[in-house]
Amino acid sequence: MAKHLTVRKRHRQSLVRNQRNRAVKSLVRTAVKQFDAAADAEKKTTSLRKAESTVDRAAAKRVIHKNKAARMKSRMTKRLKKATTA
Repeated sequence: MAKHLTVRKRHRQSLVRNQRNRAVKSLVRTAVKQFDAAADAEKKTTSLRKAESTVDRAAAKRVIHKNKAARMKSRMTKRLKKATTA
């Protein structure tokens, strides 16, 4: 273990942040999976809104990159459009 107090504190902070970031990423993955699992168009639309919100929050917290968030939202919107037309 490191001897400097600041290094110890940094390590503790990184552990806490790692747990928090993993939790947020898990929420994002769950929201996207719920969107994909939604059966009809109405449920898919509401779950898209929820998933987009979750993705935006993760991007705002810088857990995921803003471009990744935009890409995820774009792909979900494409899937919704495809599901409603087909």
